[in-house]
Amino acid sequence: MPNIKLSMDDMQLIAIFERITNVSAVDVVRDDKGNRLIFVVRQKQLGLAVGRGGEKVRAVADAFGRDVDIVEMADTVEDFVKSALAPARVEKVKVTENREGNLIAYVTVKKEDRGIAIGKGGRNVARARILVRRHFELENVMIA
Repeated sequence: MPNIKLSMDDMQLIAIFERITNVSAVDVVRDDKGNRLIFVVRQKQLGLAVGRGGEKVRAVADAFGRDVDIVEMADTVEDFVKSALAPARVEKVKVTENREGNLIAYVTVKKEDRGIAIGKGGRNVARARILVRRHFELENVMIA
């Protein structure tokens, strides 16, 4: 797993997130294309970060004036992809190397969850791509 470097601005965003949610974030990604911030929290902290009925994540979004996604960290690329695509139910994640030597995650989801995995305008799969590139050095995530 690569060593993630956070800028001072990133650390400020994390500090505000932590003050509102009382949950430690290990990373934040600015997705300007999707007009959102993506926070990565430690394992088993997602529910606390979201809050009852989503109250904490809404408070964070209000504080930043943009959408906020929260993803739970995982030890393996397969579990991290599942987390990044939640709430879609992922059946299988297979990481393979393409001809150019790049690692790609091929993801199989339940048929009825395919739209959830992709997301409106591809938002959810884009979130997974951004995060696995940053945390596991994979080139792409493909919904099979």
